[in-house]
Amino acid sequence: MTKILVADDHDLVRMGIMRMLADVEGFEVVGEAKSGEEAVSKARLLPLDVILMDVRMPGFGGLEATRKILAYNPKIKIIAVTSLTDDMFPERLMKAGASGYVTKGASFDEIIDAVHKVVKGQLYMASSVAQQLALRNFSGGGAQSPFEMLSERELQTAIMIANGNKVQAIADSFSVSPKTINSYRYRIFEKLDINSDVELTILAIKHKILDIETLGGE
Repeated sequence: MTKILVADDHDLVRMGIMRMLADVEGFEVVGEAKSGEEAVSKARLLPLDVILMDVRMPGFGGLEATRKILAYNPKIKIIAVTSLTDDMFPERLMKAGASGYVTKGASFDEIIDAVHKVVKGQLYMASSVAQQLALRNFSGGGAQSPFEMLSERELQTAIMIANGNKVQAIADSFSVSPKTINSYRYRIFEKLDINSDVELTILAIKHKILDIETLGGE
């Protein structure tokens, strides 16, 4: 029996995926999460084989959650789920150890196929996402998001700042000091040529790093 957790901050999406998977023979949905932090917590408590992980959620989001979960238990297979195919997350998530990447526009059959394949140790990449990655590599990555300039930790810090998290909360999430987060913040502003958290939030929304619906989320 393949034990699955579904992590998505949108209730309708999360519940729809859970109901669909519950009807598949050999699958058992054992949990759900509304944020990256909750997904990490559930991954430590539940027996899991696969996590369907929304990329953009409140808090530190799917990328940091993937990294933390796999550091704790590398046997868990994580399939990233996104509404976008042309952003910078597919490549970064695969580098972080995700086993698959599907879009929210995928059919139920495709999601089921993705789960089956990652459980067997295979990688799964939606064709639309694979095509965008190929185009990015072929074009040499020209005209990309300014957020591409950020390191992994800077990107995660930027996402959390844009989501309205305070420095102390971010420091606690990353198990570092507030001084370290302020250092990241300084470098983020310098690299993105901005001067305030408001500018950062606007830029994150413009470049689809942040889903406006997650702002003020739980």
